[in-house]
Amino acid sequence: MKSDDLIKGRGAQRQVPNKFLEHIHETRDDFLEYCRMEGEASDKNKTQYLPIFPKTIVNKVTSPDVGMMYSMNPYQGCEHGCIYCYARNTHEFWGYGAGLDFERKILVKKAAPELLENKLKGQKWEARTIVLSGNTDCYQPAEKKFEITRACLEVFLKYRHPVGIITKNALILRDLDILKELAKHRLVGVNVSVTTLSEETRRILEPRTATISKRLETIRILSENGIPVNAMLAPIIPGINSHEILNLAKAVSGNGALSFGFTVVRLNGAIGQIFSDWIKKALPHRADKVLHQIAECHGGSLNDSRFGLRNRGEGSIATQIHDLVRLARRTYFKDRKFPELNHDLHAGHKGGQLKLF
Repeated sequence: MKSDDLIKGRGAQRQVPNKFLEHIHETRDDFLEYCRMEGEASDKNKTQYLPIFPKTIVNKVTSPDVGMMYSMNPYQGCEHGCIYCYARNTHEFWGYGAGLDFERKILVKKAAPELLENKLKGQKWEARTIVLSGNTDCYQPAEKKFEITRACLEVFLKYRHPVGIITKNALILRDLDILKELAKHRLVGVNVSVTTLSEETRRILEPRTATISKRLETIRILSENGIPVNAMLAPIIPGINSHEILNLAKAVSGNGALSFGFTVVRLNGAIGQIFSDWIKKALPHRADKVLHQIAECHGGSLNDSRFGLRNRGEGSIATQIHDLVRLARRTYFKDRKFPELNHDLHAGHKGGQLKLF
C-alpha cells in the first residue's frame, strides 16, 4: 500500500477489537468485494459527535510521572488521529475501539463548563492547576463547533483559577482575548505540541492537526501576547523524528517558547497493533527498523508500563535521545524558565465575578 492509498484524513487504518467486549465487528471480504463490484464505498469515514452526560469533569491524576495533578477533558476521542496517541486505549472504556473509532466517534461533554463551575466554587476545593486536557486535545476540530473549551476558560477566569492547556491546534488563537486576561494574573500556561518540522511526516503521523507552520506561528503569537508557552516535542519516535530534536528545539525557541518537554514513544495496549499496522502501510521500507528501535527503548517490548521508565526509555537509543535533549536545552533555552502559575487568587473569588471584557 502506498501512502496515497491510506484512509484519507485518518491515522489508524483499521478497527481493532475492544478487549472489554464479548462480541467483535468484522468486515468480511465478500462484503468488500460486493462494494467494489457495485462501485459503493464500504465505509463512509464520517466523524460522529455523540453527547455524553458525566456527573463530574475534573479528574485527579494518580500516575507519578505524568506531570499534572488534575485534568479535565471536554471531549473523549480525538479527530486529530495521531497514530501514536496514548489516549486511544481509554476509548475502550466507553465501549468503542482504539483504532478508527477513537478518531470517528467523538464524545462531547456539553455540561463541562457547569460541572467545572460547581467544582471551583465548592468550599472544600483549594486551587490546583487543572490541565485542559490530560487525555485528548481540547482544541480538536469538535471545539470549533461546540466551543466547550472557550466556555471553560471563561469559568477559570471568573473564579481566578489556574489552568494549563495542551494542544497542537491553532484554534487556540480564537480565544486569545480570554488567554490574555488569564495571563495578566499568571493563571495560564500553554503547551503546544510540535512533533516534526516535516509536513510530509506530519500528514501521515498526525493527519488532522494544524500544519507545522501554523503551530510555530501559534507559539509566536501566544508568546508575543505574554502567554507562557512550553513546547512539547513529543513523542520522540526513533527512526521517524528522533533526528529532528535539535532543529525542533531551535524552531520553537526562535518563536518564543520558554521551555520544552519530551517523551520517548511507547505503544501500550491496543496502540501497539494499531501503530504496527499503520507503519507497515505508510512507511513499509522503514517499518521493521522503527519497530525494533522502539522496542529497544523499552526492554525489548513495544509495551512499557514501568513508572519512571515508560516515558523516558532506556538503552543506547534512549541515551542518545536524552543527550540531544540536554544539548538542545543548553544551546537554545539557556536562562529561560517556564513560570509557576498563581494559586493565591482563587480563594477570594469563590463567589465568581463579572467578566472584565
